[in-house]
Amino acid sequence: MADHMDTAGSIAGLEAKTLDTLKQLDLAAGHWAVCGLQWGDEGKGQIVDLLTQSFDLVVRYNGGNNAGHSVQIGDQKFALHLIPSGILCPNTLNVVANGVVVDPPGILEEIDGLTQRGIDIGDNLRISSRAHVVLPYHKIQDSLFDSSLAKAWESPPLGTTGRGIGPCYGDKALRSTAIRMNDLLKASELKPMLARIVAVKNTMLGALAKSCGQPFEPLDAGALYEACGKHADRLHRYVCDTAHLLNSSNEAGKKILFEGANAALLDIDHGTYPFVTSSSCSSLGIYPGTGMPGGTVKNVMGIVKLYSSRVGSGPFPTELHDQLGQQIREVGKEYGTTTNRPRRCGWLDLAAVKYTTIVSGATALACTGLSVLAGIERLKVCTGYRVAGQILDGFPADADVLNSVEPIFEELAGFDQPVATCTSYKQLPSQARDYLDFTEEYLTIPIRVVCVGQRRDQIIVKDA
Repeated sequence: MADHMDTAGSIAGLEAKTLDTLKQLDLAAGHWAVCGLQWGDEGKGQIVDLLTQSFDLVVRYNGGNNAGHSVQIGDQKFALHLIPSGILCPNTLNVVANGVVVDPPGILEEIDGLTQRGIDIGDNLRISSRAHVVLPYHKIQDSLFDSSLAKAWESPPLGTTGRGIGPCYGDKALRSTAIRMNDLLKASELKPMLARIVAVKNTMLGALAKSCGQPFEPLDAGALYEACGKHADRLHRYVCDTAHLLNSSNEAGKKILFEGANAALLDIDHGTYPFVTSSSCSSLGIYPGTGMPGGTVKNVMGIVKLYSSRVGSGPFPTELHDQLGQQIREVGKEYGTTTNRPRRCGWLDLAAVKYTTIVSGATALACTGLSVLAGIERLKVCTGYRVAGQILDGFPADADVLNSVEPIFEELAGFDQPVATCTSYKQLPSQARDYLDFTEEYLTIPIRVVCVGQRRDQIIVKDA
C-alpha cells in the first residue's frame, strides 16, 4: 500500500509541471505519432508520457515485447514492453493494435507489475482481436534459427532478443500456422488448431536443433492448450475490434497519439536489412498496424538521441571502440530495457537520421541524451559517407556497403557544464545550443523538445 501511495503521489505531483510544458509546446491540432529515428533506445517512452496528457488515446502499432520503453516520474521508473507508455496518465485509453504481436504471459506480467505499483489497469487498456499471439514455440524457434544460421554461415547472428517476435510475424505471413487473439478466446476451435500447429513445429524445431547441436524437448499440445486457456481467461476483458474502436474515436473527434516501437533504422523494409526487427516501425507502419485510413496522421515527432547506439549485430558507421564509447555507455546507462545487453555507442549520425526523417515524414524533433555528452571536449557529428574516395548520395540500402563506409565528420566544441537542472533552452550552455542548432539546420526540421534527463520534469521546450 505504501508503494501504491508513493507512486500515485509522484505522478500527481508532477502533472502541473507537465501541463505547463505542454502549454509551451503548443502541439498542432490533429493526431500525432512518436517514432524513433535511429536504432531504437532514443527515449520514445519519455516523450509519449509527456504528450499523452494532450490526447485521448495512445496506440501501439508494431512490434512485441522485444521493445522496451522507459518512463521515469520522480524517482519511480517504469519499464514498459507491450503496454503503451500512456498507461501512466489517468483517463487515457491505451490500445495495443493489430500490428503488434502479443506474448500473453508477458503482457499479464506487465499488468500485474503495474497494478502492484498502484497503476490501475482496466477499461483503460484494449488489445486487438486481430493481434497475433507469440507462443512458446516461437521463442524456441527464434533461438534455434539464429544459432543454426550462424553456424551454417560462420557469421555473427542477427542479434535477436529471443522473444519469438520474428517467428510470430513469420507465421502471420504463412497464415496456416498463426494464432490471433480472437483464436485464443475460442476454446473449442483453439485445441485442434494448436494440435496441428504443434505437430508441424515439433518436426521443424527438432531438425533445427539437430543442425546446430542443441537439445530440444518436443512441445505438448495439450499442456500448451491448458496454458492458453488460463491466459485467455484473464485477457478476454481487454480484447476487442480495435480498428473499429479507433475509427469510431476518430469520427467522434478524439485525439490519438501513435507510439512506434523499435525505430526507423530497424524497420523491416527501410532499415539496415537484414539486421532489423520484423515489423514496420517507422510511421509507415501506422495504417496497416491499426486499420486507420492512410493520411490520418499529419504530425510526426521524430526522436533523436544526440549520440548513436544500437544493440546486437549490424553496421554502425560512427561506433566508438575506445574509452569514450565506454564512457558514453556508462554515463548514458546504455543497457537494454528488455534484455539488459550492453549497447554499442558512437557519435551522432545525421546522415542516417536525415534519411529516416524523410521515410518517417517527421514534422518535429525531440532530442534526448544531451546530458550524456557533458564533459566531452570535442563533439563529432557524421554528415555523410565516403566509399573508395567517393561521397555517397543518400543512405545505402546494402548493409555491406554501409559497413564499409568512411563517415564524414564535422567537429563542434563540447561543453563542461551539467544540463540536468536547466529549465529553459536559454539556460543551456552556449556550446550545447550550438550543437542542437547544428542538428536542426542539417535536418531542416524544427527541434521542439530537448530532454536534459530521463524524468518527466526534465523536458524543456525549444523556443520558436
